[in-house]
Amino acid sequence: MQQVKAIPALRDALARWRHERERVALVPTMGNLHSGHMVLIERAQQLAHRTVVSIFVNPMQFVRGEDFDSYPRTPEQDLLGLAEAGVDLVFLPDAADLYAGDLERTTYVKVPALDDILCGKFRPGHFTGVATMVTKLLNLVLPDIAVFGDKDYQQLLVIRRLVADLCLPVDVIAVPTARDVDGLAHSSRNSYLTRSERRRASLLFKTLKQVAAALRASEGNWAELEAQATQRLQKGGFRVDYLSVRRAKDLMPPSPQDTHLVVMAAAWLGRTRLIDHVEVSWEEGCAA
Repeated sequence: MQQVKAIPALRDALARWRHERERVALVPTMGNLHSGHMVLIERAQQLAHRTVVSIFVNPMQFVRGEDFDSYPRTPEQDLLGLAEAGVDLVFLPDAADLYAGDLERTTYVKVPALDDILCGKFRPGHFTGVATMVTKLLNLVLPDIAVFGDKDYQQLLVIRRLVADLCLPVDVIAVPTARDVDGLAHSSRNSYLTRSERRRASLLFKTLKQVAAALRASEGNWAELEAQATQRLQKGGFRVDYLSVRRAKDLMPPSPQDTHLVVMAAAWLGRTRLIDHVEVSWEEGCAA
């Protein structure tokens, strides 16, 4: 497994593969890898001859006051796991390699409409940071495919939109959320949960599934279901940023004619912010 930090070394390795006409997959990460990341890597290896994993804790996507300095970093453990998984190349850039100067003055990529709703409302600038870094990585690696988990559903739509709008020649592959046996979505930040909080954390996914079931059964309108679900989470000890029913394709409020919705939530347990979603589809229009 190759480990490269410098952009010229990355380009040299990629040039050799392209000369051999090998298909390249990129899996962008911020490190502290868990089994959910390994599922993404397995999918990438199924679809390409060569797999590149990037590890970079992107300062631009952390909002002021968030956990950039304390975000879990486990580089030695990550590299051992990636080597065991058979990854071809790990890209480990420094911030100076990707940001030439002041973050406040750097060129950035912003995806309108998706940038400032839901998580974007509570984390202003976060998705601009994500979109900018993903664009940089796609331009550097020029992969045939890029693999992302769909746990952060809004982030996935942001990436798909920027790829389409900027005419980037890459296929974005989404992999279903990896979960523990009780339904909690895998996340590096789950390590922040105390034992008591971990026992309660699965209530988020269970609540979203209940809302989805009620939507399929046309039991109540969206506002009522959102309010009831929010109350349930609050009684379970969560501090809810939002719980919302949206149109799956663009996260706009749905109409009765829409047949593919997504129930999304972000909520805090102690100092841990959890996000999750459940998609809902059916042939006829949904309840108003």
